[in-house]
Amino acid sequence: MDKIQRKILMLAGDFTEDYEVMVPFQTLGVFGLQTDVACPGKKAGEYIKTAIHDFEGDQTYTEKPGHRFLLNASFSSLRIENYAGLYLTGGRSPEYLRLNDEVLDIVRYFMKLSRPVAAICHGVQILTAADVVRGRRLTAYPAVRPEVEMAGGIYMEKEPDESVADGNLITSPAWPGNTAILSNFIALLGISVLL
Repeated sequence: MDKIQRKILMLAGDFTEDYEVMVPFQTLGVFGLQTDVACPGKKAGEYIKTAIHDFEGDQTYTEKPGHRFLLNASFSSLRIENYAGLYLTGGRSPEYLRLNDEVLDIVRYFMKLSRPVAAICHGVQILTAADVVRGRRLTAYPAVRPEVEMAGGIYMEKEPDESVADGNLITSPAWPGNTAILSNFIALLGISVLL
């Protein structure tokens, strides 16, 4: 695997869901993939705050303070052509990251080149804002379904621990789907996993 194939770009921001940044970051590293985590307006060495979303029988998830996650890449100096894939975290950060034109341009770049793109939970909001889901099958946190459908995507209702693969696009409804989304993403990168 050459150097570009070993690099993944992960976009995250304050109040990204804790498991949706920590678990993929660590898992991708196990496979020898350098994962650069960047946030608009922040530099390598700065932190984002994460949130823990849990399902405790309420009408929606509960939210609790998570960890401080150390960014290892500066958004302003990213060279997106050096990355083999893109990973979009969920939580609350996608609601404002999708307002950033540079974030949307990054998503469009990866989708246009058919490089692997993974989006979990509310991370799909970034995809819909970038207008790249038209005619694509995908899933998301159920509250995002109207956005998927308004953007022309085909919403697939899935259990929280499942994922949907459609070409270069992999999606999952929530952090219980980390195993499924990461298995599909890693396979798209050409890495074999024996299960």
